Amino acid sequence: MKHSLIMIIPFLVASCTNNPSVTVTTVGNARDTADLTNDFYDNEPVHELTKGELMVDGEVYRPGNVDLGSLPLHSVIVKETILSGDSNRFVGAYRYDGYSLFDILNQFVPDKVNKEEFPPIIDLYVEITNKEGEKAVFSWGEIYYPVNRHQIILATKVMEIVPSKTKDHWPLPGSWKIVAVPDLITERNLSDPVAITVKSLGKSFPVDRDKKYTDAVSIFRNDSLLSSFTILPTNCQFITYPTIFYGRGRGIHSVTPFQGVMLKDLLAQYIHSATGALRNGLVTVKGADGYRSAFTLSEIINRNDQSEVIIVDVGEGEEGGRFRLFPSADFFSDRAVFSLEEIRADF
Repeated sequence: MKHSLIMIIPFLVASCTNNPSVTVTTVGNARDTADLTNDFYDNEPVHELTKGELMVDGEVYRPGNVDLGSLPLHSVIVKETILSGDSNRFVGAYRYDGYSLFDILNQFVPDKVNKEEFPPIIDLYVEITNKEGEKAVFSWGEIYYPVNRHQIILATKVMEIVPSKTKDHWPLPGSWKIVAVPDLITERNLSDPVAITVKSLGKSFPVDRDKKYTDAVSIFRNDSLLSSFTILPTNCQFITYPTIFYGRGRGIHSVTPFQGVMLKDLLAQYIHSATGALRNGLVTVKGADGYRSAFTLSEIINRNDQSEVIIVDVGEGEEGGRFRLFPSADFFSDRAVFSLEEIRADF
């Protein structure tokens, strides 16, 4: 996973109006060509992207087409970089305007197929499909639980962020696209989405609330046992996150720092960055009592915000098990699995 970032400048666009698939428009703030304001992200023309039809289906009560008419517009900034062979290729820097996945899915209430076994929504994820049949997955947690909301959007407008000295221009997309701001390698940025399918984790786990302690964690890939551990590896970097630990149901739990190792370091020897893994990889984190959370592989190993998912060793015999998972990007503590027993990666 430790690739150096090779910034290969793509073919320079001599004029943004040379791209026949986009229409130049000025929306929102007026274009500031003379740098009269402090905003770096209003200096270039805004381009309208071609839109299509988008539907939501799967485990929801009322599937249907998405109506963007009443949704608020969000603006995000992205440095797009994709995998290229054994390294990476820089595509361009952009401001995207569009509609957040948070808002789009807000009226589509989940109807989980496993709600009798496991009512919480934290094992949900969405699979987004485009016209070409390509797919990208996002966990329900990274859509609805993060401290910084509205960071995954359906972009309908784009603006280049052009360097002030080199004046390098970046190729412009032509159609609307899913844009994932927290991703370092932007393989989940998916053009021409047509469907969002809500799903719950397919694997069933027995729920036993009396089973509260385990001191061993097993790591699986596609149901094959890869390894297990009873102590955290000493060759992994330990990090500390001060936090306000707050649950969606019970509110404040504690004001305490969490110290542990990054989950991506534990998985590094088994999982390497690849387009399919970053787009479609899912990770199930399960506690001894059957409590489980869904994560995407990308939100664990492919972050650009340094808000890592960590594993904490709370010591032998402690209530809540030896190991705990702490997703530091989450506002709520609901995906922080106690008495950690299994980590399952599927892609």
